Amino acid sequence: MEDRSTLQTTAHNWISTAPFYQGLPESAVELALTHLVTRTHPANQVILLENDWGGSVYFIVEGWVKIRTYNLEGKEVTLNILGKGELFGEMAALDEVPRSTDVITLTSTMIGSMPSQDFVKLLHTEPLAGLRLSQLMARRLRQVNRRLRLRESDSQSRVADTLLFLAEGQGIQGNTGTEIPNLPHRELSSLSGLARETVTRVLTRLEKKGLIIRDQDILCIPDLLALEKMII
Repeated sequence: MEDRSTLQTTAHNWISTAPFYQGLPESAVELALTHLVTRTHPANQVILLENDWGGSVYFIVEGWVKIRTYNLEGKEVTLNILGKGELFGEMAALDEVPRSTDVITLTSTMIGSMPSQDFVKLLHTEPLAGLRLSQLMARRLRQVNRRLRLRESDSQSRVADTLLFLAEGQGIQGNTGTEIPNLPHRELSSLSGLARETVTRVLTRLEKKGLIIRDQDILCIPDLLALEKMII
């Protein structure tokens, strides 16, 4: 079994190659990660709570987390699902205000945290880091806008779009198509804004049509374009 020091080094090395750091000088990345701390969290553990103060920015080394808030009726709303290579907590670090959402692990997850001041310093000293962050935030905004436009669509369109949303952000190319986590139906329900029973019926329908393949922890989309054509 790897000891904590080895895991820390492995995580450090992996985070230094994460998409956010691509193209940045190695010396700048090493300096930014000087105070990186890596921890492993079990599934269903709260990492951050709404209204916490933002003292760190977080990078996902392994696993999945969900970004959650609540509507005016007190119902849980999942805003996003993030996986390996993604970062979160950057907005509170930049604004120096309390956090606006909860972050909860969906699976056993390894997360590296770096002090906010180190993250902000990197943005000040490396223009490309600022560009990377702008691209990340623009992509997330486009995803939210797309989902909002589909709120009045039929259930099949909304489930299909939710799966494509996950594939765009966290899809991994496998032997038979694009693989995404086979999330519990309650999570897909929260993401799509549909009842869990409705999500279950739509997934069964898509599976019978061969548009998705479910296998324990993995959901595979053989043809992204074919699934996209199901959106009305």
